[in-house]
Amino acid sequence: MLYGTDIATVTSHSHADGDSKSEYLGVEEYIVRLLNRFVSSLLLVAALAAPTAIMAGPKPQDGNVQVRIYDRDHRDYHNWDDREDRAYRRYLAARHWRYREYQRQHYRVQRHYWYWRHHNPDRD
Repeated sequence: MLYGTDIATVTSHSHADGDSKSEYLGVEEYIVRLLNRFVSSLLLVAALAAPTAIMAGPKPQDGNVQVRIYDRDHRDYHNWDDREDRAYRRYLAARHWRYREYQRQHYRVQRHYWYWRHHNPDRD
């Protein structure tokens, strides 16, 4: 170990002796600095992105709301909850159709349901 000497003295002595360790020492320092910058950059990006990722996460919805469905004909959203499920069952019963999950229905039936739903609101 060398005490009280600086790197320039060590590299000049090793270079003067014809040893190529000074070249490797410079490359190693360069790689270490590059890795240090890379790791620091990753930590900075993670620190900046963490609050955004937390805020963008899904929020718990109302206890009854399971799904939100977009009605493209009327350009509005509907919460598929227990009340909507009862209305959907009324719609199927009015047509004498067996129950089939809304998501499994053909898109034309879904569109017709929302047309019917807008013309038959809840009586609550």
